[in-house]
Amino acid sequence: MFKKYSEKNAGGLTLKHKIGYGLGDAGGCMTFAIMGSTFAMYCTDALKIDTVLLGILLAVWNIWDFINDPIMGALLDKSFAKNHNPKGKFRPWLLRSAPLVCVSFTALWSVPSFFEGVSLIFVLFGLKILYEGCYTMFNIPMGSMLSAMANDDRERASLSSARGFGSAVGNMIPVMLMPMLIKAFGQTNPAGYAIGASICAVIGLGMCLAHYALTEERNIAETSEEKAGNIKITDILNVFKVNRPFLALCVHGLCICTMQYVGNTLTNYMFSIVYDDLALVTYGSVISAPFMVVTLVFGPMLAKKFGLEKFIRWGLLVGSVMYISLFAVHTITFVNPYIHIIISNVAMGLACMSIYMQWGLVGEAIDYNEMITGKRTEGSIYGTFNLSRRVGQTIGNSSAVIMLGWIGYDSELAVQSVGTVFGIKVLCVLLPGIFVLGSWAAFRFLWNMNPETRAKLAEFKLSKKAEQ
Repeated sequence: MFKKYSEKNAGGLTLKHKIGYGLGDAGGCMTFAIMGSTFAMYCTDALKIDTVLLGILLAVWNIWDFINDPIMGALLDKSFAKNHNPKGKFRPWLLRSAPLVCVSFTALWSVPSFFEGVSLIFVLFGLKILYEGCYTMFNIPMGSMLSAMANDDRERASLSSARGFGSAVGNMIPVMLMPMLIKAFGQTNPAGYAIGASICAVIGLGMCLAHYALTEERNIAETSEEKAGNIKITDILNVFKVNRPFLALCVHGLCICTMQYVGNTLTNYMFSIVYDDLALVTYGSVISAPFMVVTLVFGPMLAKKFGLEKFIRWGLLVGSVMYISLFAVHTITFVNPYIHIIISNVAMGLACMSIYMQWGLVGEAIDYNEMITGKRTEGSIYGTFNLSRRVGQTIGNSSAVIMLGWIGYDSELAVQSVGTVFGIKVLCVLLPGIFVLGSWAAFRFLWNMNPETRAKLAEFKLSKKAEQ
């Protein structure tokens, strides 16, 4: 059965495949980007939830993510090993989950405003749990598709770049749209949040369905039902011991997502408090768009010339230096908002190149793991890598909201205190620079893939291909 499936999907990677794969992350980010950038403000300003309570809720919600990511990954591996669905290992899950993401996300941003007090908290809690579960059901198979679509390093880099474009588009649309709607309806009016979220959810659903239609799984590794019994969720513990590239990626994922979510959670506050103009968030997205396009176009070329890991590492280091330098200037003088936008967005762009380009490295870590353990478990490894990202998101998201209360933010005040303004600068500029530096250290000191190891990996893949 497996060989027939492989022969059917043996064609080359096409432009259709690349566009389709990019649309997967674009569709997912249409909802996920709003969770990072606007959910805290929705809760504190529109739903009037206390920052300490919200920080606790965010921590609890993300514990659920800690659990469901690796479980979903293992479920993908075991389910396909037992059933060998002719439609693929991952694609059937995409079709099941995409409509659920749209419906649960729309409900999360509209239904809670009809409640108040304890009932509001319970409704919000349940809908957030539901959305995150549905999103995981889509995101894990979507991310795991890269290793099932790409046959070599060149195809991995190509799909990583396509995913980077998709992610950039999926992040840019809601980040540009939401601030304008919130400003139009009022920062404390739930209607603007609900309308913006619903629009993004529907657009995201269309992208996700196109992702399903335009992709195919070309190289699913054979796993018999007998071997399925040997795949255990606890296998991932051994992976941490023997797979240093995977460990480096997990540390990187934790640090870079902490940076991203501290920034995303508090960017709206930065511009509404420090510069008194929330619309600057939208202008910032427009200004940063050309730089992001240039990065995504020329990034793969530079990565090919200098090496993907080295390219990522230097981007992280320069981005960290820019963040820390910008904070130093903020401490001694007023920084023009457009100067702040340009420097912070370039720093963020350099750091986020690691996010856009990391998926090729994840595929390499999956191949390396198969070589040293004898097991091909894309779902489990991607799910656990995604777990490390979720931990970073939890730290960034929850701590940012809690620290917002520590620095004295009060949504009822028209003008915040001097201490609150300085605290926002620390959280939005200095803290991201520190965590980007941590991500750089993961690649500098943990990553151990060298030319000799890659040569052995290439030999292993050739011998495996010859056996099939």
